[in-house]
Amino acid sequence: MCRSTARSFAMPGRALPAVVLMALLTSGCVVGPDYQQPQTALPLRWSGANKAHISRPPELSQWWKKLNDQTLNALIEEAVAGNLDVAASKARIREARASYRQNIGALFPSADGSASATRNRSAASTSGVTETYSQFRAGFDASWEIDLFGGKRRAVEAARYGMDAAEEDLRATLLTMIGDVASNYVEARGYQARVALARRTATSQNETVKLTRTRLEAGDASAVGVANASGLASNTEANIPTLEASYAQAVHRLSVLTGRPPAALADRLKKTAPIPSPKLPIPTGIPADILLTRPDVRLAERQYAQYTARIGQAEADRYPAVSLTGDIATTGLKLGDLGKSSTISWSFGPTLTVPIFNAGQLAAAADIARAQRDQHFIAWRASVLTALEDVENAIVALAQERVRNGKLATSARHYRDGASFARTLYQSGSTSFLELLEAERSLYSAEDALIQSRVSIATDYIALNKALGGGWDGLVDASKPEIVDVNAGPHFKKPDGPSNVVAANN
Repeated sequence: MCRSTARSFAMPGRALPAVVLMALLTSGCVVGPDYQQPQTALPLRWSGANKAHISRPPELSQWWKKLNDQTLNALIEEAVAGNLDVAASKARIREARASYRQNIGALFPSADGSASATRNRSAASTSGVTETYSQFRAGFDASWEIDLFGGKRRAVEAARYGMDAAEEDLRATLLTMIGDVASNYVEARGYQARVALARRTATSQNETVKLTRTRLEAGDASAVGVANASGLASNTEANIPTLEASYAQAVHRLSVLTGRPPAALADRLKKTAPIPSPKLPIPTGIPADILLTRPDVRLAERQYAQYTARIGQAEADRYPAVSLTGDIATTGLKLGDLGKSSTISWSFGPTLTVPIFNAGQLAAAADIARAQRDQHFIAWRASVLTALEDVENAIVALAQERVRNGKLATSARHYRDGASFARTLYQSGSTSFLELLEAERSLYSAEDALIQSRVSIATDYIALNKALGGGWDGLVDASKPEIVDVNAGPHFKKPDGPSNVVAANN
């Protein structure tokens, strides 16, 4: 229908009315496929979820506050405000919004003004008389490319989807960043707990060394027992530097995640605090929820929509294009004569451009757009599968770690009782020193494993909320530029020196 309308006005003597009528009749005409929301088959429920919690939707709003740690809450808010990846995502939103405005502007006519002043000299070839005069000219030019086949409107559509994609990219960045802050914080508290355990255990083991030396002096123990006890204590103490280094790395990562130098949070987090413990179990909803809650899935869907619109943009270049151009100018020998005692000229009319031969370049451009659309459709499908996998893995990991934690707690309790009995019996001479050493070694291993399991439960809880799409649901102002340019108008360039930009947050 669009093409038959274009052919019906190819008649001499009626070009201008024909072009205007054509523009009106084809104002809603576009080429290329219209975007359709993608569909995919999803499981009815999570395979590892508790059936009692299937019907309840996930409670993702500020999920980290359920860890009941005010320091963690504050760090997440600081990271939202200062994280550099978040700042870069905000800049991409500003870029996408500017691109959208740029494409909107292409739908409208453009106009330019011009002015000139010249000094001229001419001589007659027959009489040899010369004449010197000034000439002044002022003009106004306008043009408008009529969007007959919707190429520009498809560009606007693609830019709008791109703007949506940039906002989803920010949400995905926030989700990842919040998860990283929470995980590193939990790990830091876990390393603190393990360091404290190693020091307590080493102290207890050094007491055993003293007891063994006392018994050696009394003739009730051997030098081998003293050496073994000292070796066990030193081995426990040797774990402390490694744990301290891991703790420092977690604190450094937290500092960088909040947009600060690596050591900025060292003093603030130096005081030990309990490992955050979530209230479990949590509702996980149904698999279909991830299509709405996961920002990476929504991002992939918006990019698929964006590249679908770009097919129509490429296809429109294969059709005729019509432009309306016009100009008016006045020329005079004096500046004051312009518009009065001067020559006035004007022109107005359509220009038709028809792609006749381009060796298949325009068709190839449309095929490229289709292939790119297909890639993003596949990327969307992959993002859905990845989201399903993330949730299933997180559900299983959390459930199994809770079972493991219960067994470890029982194991640690028994080993604690055993170590206490072994020390009492050794002091009374009723058991061998090897049994005491083994009891102390087993107790330390069991208690250290229990701390690590508590850390794993918290990190698995964090991973599950991330997998379900839990991120930042507060307001984020993306309109504020990161840098404020100064002296950006017309000026003479100075020699290279200090940068003439000011960070917006300074």
